Amino acid sequence: MANRIQKSVPMMMILPGLALAIAIIGYPIFDLGWTSMHDVSRFGKLTGFNGGENFAEVFVDPLFWESLWRTGIWTVAVVGGTLAISMPVAMILNDDFHGRGVARVIIMLPWAISLTMTAVVWRWALNGRAGLLNATLMNAGIIDQPIEWLATASTAFVVEILVGILVSIPFTTTILLGGLSSMPQDAYEAAVVDGASGWHQFRYITLPLMKPFINIAIVLNVIYVFNSLPIIWVMTEGGPANGTDILVTYLYKLAFRFGQLGKAAAISLVMFFVLLAFTMLYVALVSRNDRDDAAPEEEVKE
Repeated sequence: MANRIQKSVPMMMILPGLALAIAIIGYPIFDLGWTSMHDVSRFGKLTGFNGGENFAEVFVDPLFWESLWRTGIWTVAVVGGTLAISMPVAMILNDDFHGRGVARVIIMLPWAISLTMTAVVWRWALNGRAGLLNATLMNAGIIDQPIEWLATASTAFVVEILVGILVSIPFTTTILLGGLSSMPQDAYEAAVVDGASGWHQFRYITLPLMKPFINIAIVLNVIYVFNSLPIIWVMTEGGPANGTDILVTYLYKLAFRFGQLGKAAAISLVMFFVLLAFTMLYVALVSRNDRDDAAPEEEVKE
């Protein structure tokens, strides 16, 4: 009996915090699901139960599927581009050179600026008539007339992806830099003695040891970028002609511009389950790869 009580002590100690976390996370999800199954007035009052009518309207709406597809492109492009740039940046900042502290501060400075203000500055810079980018390119002789960067959906979306990558680099670099700083240097010293090139050191030492930090960066960035509103909303508001809408800007329009709160709640719930499914699938794949990598080592030991 005493042994059983002793084993249950850790669970009892974390139970209050666990209950609080479930309440804080669970209630909004329940409320969102309840709202998505009702007709809702513009002022947020539930006026009648309609079952899955809101979901049915969402799933037959072509703008929803276009926004979902565009959200996937936006998320993959921004997260992939951010990782591709942040890794070499983190490796450079991890080296010992004069002024490294100043360089690290400069890289982290954009992280301290509001994302909305960053988007406002870029909208001004990309203005087709008086934008700084056009003025710079014309002065350099690269273009001979101003370009309307945000006037067409294809160009505007590419520009927004580039801005999304830019603002995501400081956070990702911080995660990767923490991983690089904790790496054992004796492995690199042994690789140098064996004549390994810089690429082989990166391929066979850095990448395997950085896997946990890369996984953290991928999951956090996907969740952050998937739900990111300010860049696209401030720069184009999902336009022109809904051509740069992603799910979060689309539901924002439904809720606060058109007053369709029930449909917006349904889309929010869909977004939650998409992210939940991605996180569970990614964690399962990572765990499986870790087990596969560990299996040969165990066989060697035997």
